[in-house]
Amino acid sequence: GLRGRGGGGFPTGQKWQSTKDAPGPIKYVIVNCDEGDPGAFMDRALMEGNPHSVLEGLIIGAYAVGASKGFIYVRMEYPLAVENARHALRQAKKLGLLGEDILGSGFNFDVSVHRGAGAFVSGESTALMNALEGKVGEPRPKYLHTSECGVWNRPSLLNNVETWANVPLIINQGSAWFSSLGTERSKGTKIFSLVGKVNQTGLVEVPMGMSLADIIYKIGGGIPEGKKLKGVQTGGPSGGIIPARHLETAVDFEELTRLGSMMGSGSIIVMDEDTCAVDLARYFVDFLCDESCGKCLPCREGLKRMREILNRIVCGKGEEGDLEVLRETAALMKDASLCALGRTAVNPVLSTMAYFPEEYAAHIRQKRCPSLSCKALVSYTIQPEKCLGCGQCLKNCPSKAISEQGDVCVIDQSLCSRCGICFDVCPPKARAVKKTSRGDGAG
Repeated sequence: GLRGRGGGGFPTGQKWQSTKDAPGPIKYVIVNCDEGDPGAFMDRALMEGNPHSVLEGLIIGAYAVGASKGFIYVRMEYPLAVENARHALRQAKKLGLLGEDILGSGFNFDVSVHRGAGAFVSGESTALMNALEGKVGEPRPKYLHTSECGVWNRPSLLNNVETWANVPLIINQGSAWFSSLGTERSKGTKIFSLVGKVNQTGLVEVPMGMSLADIIYKIGGGIPEGKKLKGVQTGGPSGGIIPARHLETAVDFEELTRLGSMMGSGSIIVMDEDTCAVDLARYFVDFLCDESCGKCLPCREGLKRMREILNRIVCGKGEEGDLEVLRETAALMKDASLCALGRTAVNPVLSTMAYFPEEYAAHIRQKRCPSLSCKALVSYTIQPEKCLGCGQCLKNCPSKAISEQGDVCVIDQSLCSRCGICFDVCPPKARAVKKTSRGDGAG
């Protein structure tokens, strides 16, 4: 059957049944449109383009579990989604699909739109419910499931935008139609946000079980400039990085988890040979460190410690014991963090350490970045035999580190800030500026 499209992949029917069976006369249904993953815009497209599909699913869900009130929680950065959702609500009320005694059925149901405050962690179910109550958007301990004790301690059914949009399709087409798509344990289709180093970026909807290779090469058109693919990150900033050798992996909940990543909300970020795996892990840890609510110590301090270590490694100041500290910190965060943000934030680090150990070794032992990506470990020199003497590098250097010596230009390494502008502006026919990582951190 349908599994939640928000990341966890929990069976939707079980969640609905739990909410229906929970005691109490007041129940709520909620649309989670707090889409905060970098590079992800699946929910945004649905809410902006066809909010009625989401609203129809929400009404069906409310009727099924006995809820009389619904909320559409939309992140602050989606003003058009908010506007279109409110317009859809007005249209539904005008048609008698919301309000009192809907279509003479005796069923009463109304919906309101709630704008989030831009916090990534508010996408977590209990944090979102705290925000709906007007409190700080931070997770709660899950001693009781939100299906039993959610918003204002009432049974609450929360599903992602894409999950709700699937419901009317299943009702109209039938369960057999839905089950004919996808894999044995991951049914239906999934919308992915295909971004990064790929020729054709955008949203793609494919059957569950399609391989990463088919998505990237048959739909995405491959890697620009004929470069090699290094890896793919799935599942947003908390997802793992899957190397090129696993491109034939079927995209479903179980297979991605097996490889140390996850489905998440559905972002696929493609990386080419110029991407540094260590710096990529640092980037996502930095993002998650800033987005952590700080409520629990393992997540708050663990991410800070990971960021400190990774910042040192990409600057050529890493030490042999750093990798073991990263592993120990990751184990603690996975076991003791309050919510999924802390427990999954370790995936970018653990997956890159597992699949790209040689890059960590180069950074720590040789003080070298094999991908020529880490600024502190890269240097630029001008090859005199190729220099045209055009002066483009000299004119554009913000550090005034380039001077003319005869008919060619020369870079003063003591003044160079390693910004790379000289490399970018050097005429393609010359390619006189050479980018290297020699291992001394200073060029």
